[in-house]
Amino acid sequence: MFIEIEVKTAIIVHGFDTNNKEIEEVVEETEFIKKMVSIDRIQSISEKYILVTSAHNRIMYWEYKGSMEVIKDKLLSVNVLIA
Repeated sequence: MFIEIEVKTAIIVHGFDTNNKEIEEVVEETEFIKKMVSIDRIQSISEKYILVTSAHNRIMYWEYKGSMEVIKDKLLSVNVLIA
């Protein structure tokens, strides 16, 4: 199952250091791009970011266009259960 959203990468987490602190790469993308995103990749959604899994055991924080309510409505429209 997929939803279409407009996102730009904000942070890529490449793993953890010896102190268990995230190794982060801050990305300075200026433009949002449309993506068809597999719902299975979405880990969480906040007011500012969608946290998604990526290749090579990375996670990424995407800034998204619109509101959390719009994302919620898109998920509900494809029968994702939200409590």
